Parts: sequence; C-alpha cells; structure tokens
Amino acid sequence: MKVEDDIAKLGLKLPKPPKPVGTYVPTVRVGNLIYTSGQGPSVEGELRHKGKIGKDLTLEQGYEAARLAALNCLSAVKAEIGDLDKVERVIKVTGFVNSADGFNKQPQVMNGATELLVKLFEQEGYPARTSIGVNELPNDIAVEVEMIVQVKG
Repeated sequence: MKVEDDIAKLGLKLPKPPKPVGTYVPTVRVGNLIYTSGQGPSVEGELRHKGKIGKDLTLEQGYEAARLAALNCLSAVKAEIGDLDKVERVIKVTGFVNSADGFNKQPQVMNGATELLVKLFEQEGYPARTSIGVNELPNDIAVEVEMIVQVKG
C-alpha cells in the first residue's frame, strides 16, 4: 500500500470509487491496460471547482481541480485492481479544461494531475499527455481527466 501511504503523506485522501453519471463504466481493462472514463474534481460525490478557468476560477484552482480528478481516476483504477501498487506505468493522461475565452494555460492546469502522478509513481508516473481547452464540460466542472495505466501481471 505504498502508493496510498504516499497519498496520505501529501495530505490527500483517495476518494471512494466514482459512480457513473451515465451509461458507461468507470474503467475498462484490456490485458494489462486499464482505461479510465473521464473523471471530474469531486470529493465523496460532491463536485468542486465548477466554472471556467480564467474567468470563474484561477489557474491555481484549476491545478487543484486537475489533481482531484486524477485522484478520482486512481480510485477507479484501485476498484478495478484492488491495490495501486500494482500500477506498473502511467501511460497516457488526457485533460479537458473548461476554459474562458483567451485562456491558454491548459498545460499548467494539467500539471496538477501529472505532478501528483510523478510524486506517487516516480519515473513510471511521467505520462504522455494531452491538455485540451474546451468551451463546456458536464455539470460545469472545471476539469475532466482520463488516463491509461499499465498494471503488473
């Protein structure tokens, strides 16, 4: 449970696995790869950080939203495999940032997700990454994150 201990040392808590809000599943496993559905910045089912980055929310709040969304992705992965220490590599992270007109710092927002992953998984936490600015997200969330991870065995 090293990864979960490291989450606690950062003053964070792994949330309960997110429940789908539509017709989909939180994860799909194909061989030793796990694909997560997009996750938002919620804590125990309560949405946090709603609105557009660069208008309603600051870059720093967007960073925090991305970190929370990544924690929800990890919670979904844990529900699939039982132990985050079984994660061998974070392969890909895609982030959708609810952006105000003229806001172009999506990569800095998404650092909230990927810097957390690097702290938890070290070199194996560095993913390929895409940061996309979008006009709207479901329920007006600030950020949505999805990831692909490789698991052991």
